[in-house]
Amino acid sequence: MTASLPRRFGGGALLCVGALLAPFAAIVAFLLAAAADVPLTGCSVAALAAAAAVSGGVAYLGGWLARLRRRGVVAIAVAAVMTVVTTVAGALLVFRPLGIDPTPLPAQDTRYWQLSTGSRIAYTFTPGQGRRRPDPVVRLHGGPGTPGAGPDDLDRALSALGFDVYTYDQLGSGRSQRLTDPTGYTVVRQVADLEAIRARIGANRLILAGSSWGATLAAAYLAAHPGRVSHTVLTSPGALWPKEWEESGEGEIWDRLTPAQRKSMDELENRPQLVAWSFLMAVNPRAAHDLLPDRDVDALFDKLLASVGSAATCHPDRPLNEAASRSGFYSNQMTAEDALKVPDPRPALRRINVPTLILRGQCEYKNWEIAREYRDVIPGAKLVQVPDAGHVIDAEQPELYRSTVTAFLTGRPLPLKPHTGQAPPTPAARR
Repeated sequence: MTASLPRRFGGGALLCVGALLAPFAAIVAFLLAAAADVPLTGCSVAALAAAAAVSGGVAYLGGWLARLRRRGVVAIAVAAVMTVVTTVAGALLVFRPLGIDPTPLPAQDTRYWQLSTGSRIAYTFTPGQGRRRPDPVVRLHGGPGTPGAGPDDLDRALSALGFDVYTYDQLGSGRSQRLTDPTGYTVVRQVADLEAIRARIGANRLILAGSSWGATLAAAYLAAHPGRVSHTVLTSPGALWPKEWEESGEGEIWDRLTPAQRKSMDELENRPQLVAWSFLMAVNPRAAHDLLPDRDVDALFDKLLASVGSAATCHPDRPLNEAASRSGFYSNQMTAEDALKVPDPRPALRRINVPTLILRGQCEYKNWEIAREYRDVIPGAKLVQVPDAGHVIDAEQPELYRSTVTAFLTGRPLPLKPHTGQAPPTPAARR
């Protein structure tokens, strides 16, 4: 029986609908399988099966409506074609490598700890010279997951004053171990690693020097192990309790980008692989890690940070020449997400009497209230504002930074006058 013209048009329309629905069905099936913790290969099979089933099924209905005699053959052919199309699209848009080479690391005397927590941690050690001081300095980098290259000038200045200095790459960053399961990057794990480091080096107490996120980590450790810290130095601190700033925001470097930096960031981020990755991160970070492993995404993160780093300074349009490191993207993302779930450390910190110095740059992009809260919560803490410096104080005011930190740790008068008011100081005062 010959189909009427409307039925033929209807059948053809269904063929088109099936072809249009197939990609959406593939995406939904892929994400549902990922959410069920199916391996990435299984997610791909589910996506192809969904594309074939939807396109083939709708094609069969179209053939029935058009009264085709071989509608089963048509359905199989359409399903096969859409399977091939989906496979090619996935290979070109989703599973294609990012094609960014890892950052070459500078030569340094790197050592490793195999900690009781299971973490393999890379570190450098700068021994104190002359008369050794009892408490070693442990440097805590920012990010999370963005270490510097050590040892730096502060390490050497402290060493000259008799301090042993340890600078380490936190779990998941730099030369340290990456986890196969990115959900293992937590604040508790980072605190446990730091306590294991203290035990490993045989120190009764530590001097913690944390920058940005490193200050948040130092505060978390101080709240958990108050008897194990003799002094804290907190430079350009991140939020004391990130949950408090989840809605209002701490202040973002992205708000200070120059047009050229924003263009560079957009070029790095506008990749179809990252769209698929972002959906996977929302439903199953392990599957996202399988799609974009550390080597690929860390290299991308390095490029991104290098392109926008100067926005953290007083002069965003000037290049920021910092020694190369290797960031850890999954450590950054998962630890930051976990930081929103940790208990409030402020009640414990209010009961602690540990000498604390907080340094904040005059051009700091993070809200003033963040640094002020450290001073107001930790008894006796001193807050100084460093002139003509932003978030990266050690790069913009290296000599003043070193002299302020060393003066504090050796009990000498600070070159900068501590600020005691609630409003931000303008400008910063020197003694």
